[in-house]
Amino acid sequence: MLFPDFTRRIGNGLHGTMREICLVMEAHVKELKERILRDGKNLGGGILKVDSFVNHQVDPLLMDACGREFARRFANLGATKVLTAEISGIAPAVTTAIHLGLPVVYARKNKPITMPDQVYLTLAPSHTKGRMVELIVSPEYLANGEKVLIIDDFLASGQTILGLARLAEAAGSKIVGIGALIEKTFEGGREALKTLGIPIESLACITSMEDDQIVFEEPT
Repeated sequence: MLFPDFTRRIGNGLHGTMREICLVMEAHVKELKERILRDGKNLGGGILKVDSFVNHQVDPLLMDACGREFARRFANLGATKVLTAEISGIAPAVTTAIHLGLPVVYARKNKPITMPDQVYLTLAPSHTKGRMVELIVSPEYLANGEKVLIIDDFLASGQTILGLARLAEAAGSKIVGIGALIEKTFEGGREALKTLGIPIESLACITSMEDDQIVFEEPT
């Protein structure tokens, strides 16, 4: 059972169950937002540092909660594999995959000697590195006919995720969904990904980072 916490009925049967699911979902999202406000650092230029709980030091309990939430949102897509990019996307991708019962593949940025000569490779701009980086996946682990769920730490310009989508398409796989821990809506990534025509879910959406502030999108 993927979501044992969500199947216990409370109150008036199914209505109580759905209410509990919503409360758990809100708690997961609220926890991530609170950590961003408390421990995240606005470095200017649209760069948000979350090294203390996502990118360098990882908070496993927070990542587990986020992975559980992604798994809930993407449970009905029929995904067969989770795809991400090293290294910052690995933590949320792994916890999502645990709750979905799926394997994870992460695109390497350098080709190790253990990889075969023929690989899937594309280039994508890195906002934090300020240059183009390679994204490489071995055909051993991304096959024709896979249904791929992409999970990453950030959705900003969308270029890394588009790179991952190109790798999946080159392998003959189908992208079925995209999830990001943090979306910077002012960088236009969601619009860039619309052409893929698939569900896009972000747990924390930031609408502005001007004047050293971090402003979240108001819930609808």
